[in-house]
Amino acid sequence: MSDMPSCQFESRPRRIVIGSGGVQADFCTNCSVRPTSVCSVIEPSDISRLAEVAVETIVSPGRGFIEEGAPATDFFNVTSGTVKLFKALPDGRRQITGFAAPGHFLGLAVSDSYAFGAEAIDTVRVCRFSREKMGELLDDFPKLERRLLEEASNELVAAQNQMLLLGRKTARERVASFLLDQMQAGLLPGQPPPSGGRLHLPMTRGDIADYLGLTIETVSRTLSWMRGQGMIEVGKGYAITIVSMAKLEVLAAGNG
Repeated sequence: MSDMPSCQFESRPRRIVIGSGGVQADFCTNCSVRPTSVCSVIEPSDISRLAEVAVETIVSPGRGFIEEGAPATDFFNVTSGTVKLFKALPDGRRQITGFAAPGHFLGLAVSDSYAFGAEAIDTVRVCRFSREKMGELLDDFPKLERRLLEEASNELVAAQNQMLLLGRKTARERVASFLLDQMQAGLLPGQPPPSGGRLHLPMTRGDIADYLGLTIETVSRTLSWMRGQGMIEVGKGYAITIVSMAKLEVLAAGNG
């Protein structure tokens, strides 16, 4: 746990090209995360409507852009980079509650204030939508409202899985579950995870340990053990290669 950072970010308007055919939302159309994000339900013929209300925001590493308890005035759709989500304690410490990858939609709240804080781990780009403008979109596009409900349901499932992870799983099971979750990030709905491959984990070992309720030493020992068991290979920096997805899945399920 660490002290809470200040929330600072810079933004610039979404790039919109005006052509002979009207407003051309080429940026939204060509967005690499659109197939996995809430924007996927907007038809190409209507994408310019979405682009008109979006603001592309660039957040530098270590900077916050959602402050817990602050008025929930905006929604954020992550388009690149990795975001750290956390809850604050009264004494200024914080507990990491999750990581948001490209395609994640942040800011859904049942109250008028944010229930969590968010900070960029590396350089993060998000599309920012004001609550007022998003309300107008929901009126015009009912499919978008249903997609947001799905997103809220997914957040509930993730919270339940996190409670299971912290309450019942062993250290090895927690790390295995975390690696599997990272392999799933960015996949299309229903798309099966790959049988293996390289993971880039921009978060520190300390962040991973905080999220999993472990010490940094335990996370490091567990990764070394997994390497010895032929489950993973640990490269330089933040690179981890999944060698045996099957072994990780067995371990994460509590059968290792």
